[in-house]
This record gives sequence, C-alpha cells and structure tokens, in this order.
Amino acid sequence: MSSDILDKITFDSNGLVPAIAQQHDSGDVLMMAWMNADAIRETLATGTVCYWSRSRRQLWRKGETSGHVQRLVDFRIDCDGDTLLLLVDQTGVACHTGRHTCFFTAIRDGAAEIISEVEVPPEEMYGNSPAGSS
Repeated sequence: MSSDILDKITFDSNGLVPAIAQQHDSGDVLMMAWMNADAIRETLATGTVCYWSRSRRQLWRKGETSGHVQRLVDFRIDCDGDTLLLLVDQTGVACHTGRHTCFFTAIRDGAAEIISEVEVPPEEMYGNSPAGSS
C-alpha cells in the first residue's frame, strides 16, 4: 500500500478515524466502527475488513468470531479526510445483536421504535464470547 493513501486520512488524537460500512449493492448502512493505520493497511491488503476495537485495544477482524465477515468492495475517503466509507459485501448480519444493521432503532412520533428484528441470536454467533466481538 502506498503511504500517500494514509497521508490523505486525518486521524484523531488517538490515531483513529471513523469508518462507516455500507452494503455495496443495497445501500444499507450497516455499522460504524473505528480504524487505525494498521486496520486500514490490513483491509486494503487482504480485502477483508479489519477495524480497531477501542474496548479491547486491538485489531478486530470483522467476522473472526461470528463468521459474519465483510469483504471490501470499495474504500472511500470523505472530502475532509476524517471519515471513511467502506462499501462491503456483508456475509450474514453486521450487528453483534444479530440484526442486519446496527441502526435498528428509529425515533418515530417521539418514541424509540425497533425497526429490525434479530435474525441470528447472538449466542449462536458467539457462544460464550463477549457481545460485540464479531
């Protein structure tokens, strides 16, 4: 990977940049996570999306535990260089709750409404692993 790619990205004080994952063919916004330079390098080198887990303070290879991987279709940097858009081909569900997308709560008529049901029970994806370790 050329270093000029990382030069186009503005990382925060923790060396992170937000990354939005979007299903490439449907346009569904699946999730938002964080990437550091190593996660970006690995994602671009392998074609399998890798993030940075702030809670575990380590690389998080999406689907490593759950099998619900994201294959990179296109990698985009916004105009300010401070947000990434990853167009992906999602295998299975994207959310650790077992839903298609992490954005499953809508505010409608002043109340929170669940608009997406669980497709895969989290215990089937993770067993005894902590939630969010997809």
